[in-house]
Amino acid sequence: MAATFGITHFFKGGTAEQYENSIKVVHPDGGKGLPAGQLYHAAGPTEDGFLIIALFDSEPSWVKFRDETLLPGFAKVENGLPGPPDETSFKVYNSASA
Repeated sequence: MAATFGITHFFKGGTAEQYENSIKVVHPDGGKGLPAGQLYHAAGPTEDGFLIIALFDSEPSWVKFRDETLLPGFAKVENGLPGPPDETSFKVYNSASA
């Protein structure tokens, strides 16, 4: 299924260690899997924080993950990413992979 919805989260001052602590709680299989509806996940450090990019099969899939897993999970993480993040959502115009 093609991605139709994308989201970016930028955590100013966030670190790789905080990301690892967070992803283990909010993604299946201790952070190794993707939640239902998520097709792509990329994350990495920037000059002044940590950036996460995710593509979903639909906006409702994102909303379900956000409301039922992400937000409750972030509340439980010790030494997690600082929030709230700067968030940008977009309708996917094009996505390609090698």
